Amino acid sequence: MKNFWRFIFRKSLLSTSLCQMDFAVLGLGDSSYAKFNFVAKKLHRRLLQLGASALLPPCLGDDQHELGPDAAIDPWLGDLWKKIMRLYPVPLDFPEIPLGIPLPSKFIFQFVQEVPSVGTEGLKLASSDPQRPPSELQPFLAPVITNQRVTGPQHFQDVRLIEFDITGSSISYAAGDVVSIMPSNSETHTQQFCRLLGLNPKQFFLLTPREPGVPHPPGLPQPCTVSHLVSRYLDIASVPRRSFFELLACLSPHGLEREKLLEFSSARGQEELWEYCNRPRRTILEVLCDFPHTAAAIPPDYLLDLIPRIRPRAFSIASSLLAHPGRLQILVAVVQYQTRLKEPRRGLCSSWLASLNPEQGPVQVPLWVRPGSLMFPETPDTPIIMVGPGTGVAPFRAAIQERVAHSQTGNFLFFGCRKRDQDFYWQTEWQELEKKGCLTLVTAFSREQEQKVYVQHRLRELGPLVWELLDRHGAHFYLAGNAKYMPADVTEALTSIFQEEGQLSSADAAAYLARLQQTLRFQTETWA
Repeated sequence: MKNFWRFIFRKSLLSTSLCQMDFAVLGLGDSSYAKFNFVAKKLHRRLLQLGASALLPPCLGDDQHELGPDAAIDPWLGDLWKKIMRLYPVPLDFPEIPLGIPLPSKFIFQFVQEVPSVGTEGLKLASSDPQRPPSELQPFLAPVITNQRVTGPQHFQDVRLIEFDITGSSISYAAGDVVSIMPSNSETHTQQFCRLLGLNPKQFFLLTPREPGVPHPPGLPQPCTVSHLVSRYLDIASVPRRSFFELLACLSPHGLEREKLLEFSSARGQEELWEYCNRPRRTILEVLCDFPHTAAAIPPDYLLDLIPRIRPRAFSIASSLLAHPGRLQILVAVVQYQTRLKEPRRGLCSSWLASLNPEQGPVQVPLWVRPGSLMFPETPDTPIIMVGPGTGVAPFRAAIQERVAHSQTGNFLFFGCRKRDQDFYWQTEWQELEKKGCLTLVTAFSREQEQKVYVQHRLRELGPLVWELLDRHGAHFYLAGNAKYMPADVTEALTSIFQEEGQLSSADAAAYLARLQQTLRFQTETWA
């Protein structure tokens, strides 16, 4: 993608370079981001500059729309196919695949009766090459050392500090790095899925691609048990996409169920699908329970076409190897919330991690480390201002531990939570560092007074200090946490500090912030 992007923006390309090309751009974006579908818009303009002909205006799918990106994509695709079929009609002798007939599956399942030798399907531990660190294809099975709840018993959310032993893994990490974890489905859900589809969890199978050149699914052993496939590979706890209903309708032998599935997969049925599936966050497993005749008739060959793969989850590393050699720590907020469905919605990875109890026996988690988006200055005299409310404080604990180990001072942490006795993560650790003069801690406890106080309020209160650190001492500013409101509120507070303390106009304050971003002196790591 980067190579393509660099190439099409070469100034040497003639304005007639693509005069023989018709094109259409479909962008998938989220209007809560400042640069909504920026790439799609820019690509469309550049192709026009190079002489290409646009079949249609660009389609800008928006994840924030109540019907999702399909609200824009459906009508646009209809118009696109009309244009394409006029310009490039299908040859008369080319048969059209009728609606309701599924395309061939990508793989063929071959069940085997003989049980292979023990150990064929276990995940490999670290790479046999000590120079090659673990990766998604070859994660390290890290033993869980501790799994401790760090929020008070009265607090609404269960937040865990989890520590892994990475001794002998060849994993190395620095402050700002991220650990990726591959979760598993619960045993209850795995068994329920197998019962619904009439599968034997202990049965072994081999996968054969229908067409040459199709790679084997990454991370799936060969041969494999049905139990391993369902528990560690198929994301049966995810909310299904519309394509799931389209394929399921093709596979359904049951008249009433098939009719309903066809309705959900049609353009006119999207509001009803949203109400049934997306709004209450109904999972693939729950949908299959609602369509039992269809579920029982799903051919195993179609499982990998029908159900997406479990994706790894990323967590900011909350420790430094200098402070905790051979260890890696993360701070995990266990996701659980109620919809109109009886069963609470639970985050797959956070719930799975919370269920692991090393006191009841050895437990291991497949993980690997990759660089994060936060980079901290190496110069010892550069101050850093860190704003990390809630679990957003995790990467800053790693940074502070690392900087303290290198005798770097000038660490300013703005931390916010609800109540100091319920969710003040690492309170004792911060206070010890304050006593030693290694840290300046500024706290905002939002629920301890009638008027809510957040980190942005504390920033404004300490505006003169923030301005002096940034403008006179070259400080770097970091922000981590929930992406909903906090980043915009903190950015607004910063801009007002630039205006009040730096005597800058509104335009100059915005330009000052942009310069901080361009020079990586203002960095963010936020998540939805």
